[in-house]
Amino acid sequence: MEPVRAFLIDSNKLFREGLKRLLDDSPFQIVAEAGNLREALNTVENGLRPQLILLDLVNGGEEEAEGMRRLRAQLPEARMVILTSDLCTRRLANALEAGADGYLMKDLSSDALAQSLRLVMMGEKVFPTHLAALLISGRVNGNGTDMPVSRKGLSQREVQILRCLLNGDSNKMIANHLNITEATVKVHLKSLLRKINASNRTQAAIWALNNGIGGELAGAGAVAAAAAHQ
Repeated sequence: MEPVRAFLIDSNKLFREGLKRLLDDSPFQIVAEAGNLREALNTVENGLRPQLILLDLVNGGEEEAEGMRRLRAQLPEARMVILTSDLCTRRLANALEAGADGYLMKDLSSDALAQSLRLVMMGEKVFPTHLAALLISGRVNGNGTDMPVSRKGLSQREVQILRCLLNGDSNKMIANHLNITEATVKVHLKSLLRKINASNRTQAAIWALNNGIGGELAGAGAVAAAAAHQ
């Protein structure tokens, strides 16, 4: 992958320094940074043209939403990814409305972050799928309710299958590992994909990484392994 020029906007200077070091060995290079959207807009007006914007949201208010829209208007070709510590429906709603390409939690592993950013640069949308689905369907109104990342609605068997997907197992291997039939695996997999609003094994693997399923398996290689069995 070719190097990607990234613009980091976050009020926490220590986090900015840490993320720059974390991404040192990746294609994503922080070429500029700002402490807030106002500083960011001034920097862009001075000619900065990043390919990727990494942005933390402070309060999810209308002023912040307007800043995101202005930033998107000035950098229409750049990808925009929200990095946040809080899974808040209001902020997610604002991010969707402003045209963000991703909404990721800061407690992601470094491999999961890099893989998610690669998907964004390939044109994919990366969001917490279970919450984005609720917003799109209108069942969550973006009124600021914080919703924790959870595995709510997944059975123990479905979580086991997610771990197998991260391990790169085929349906036959999953069946052998769990001592069930391959047909049963397909039934569980279909239900699992529907629950997390994923259309394939790769999206399911990304969801698993974003939601802390897989432990030591939670890396970019796990997603690549899952993709191999699409």
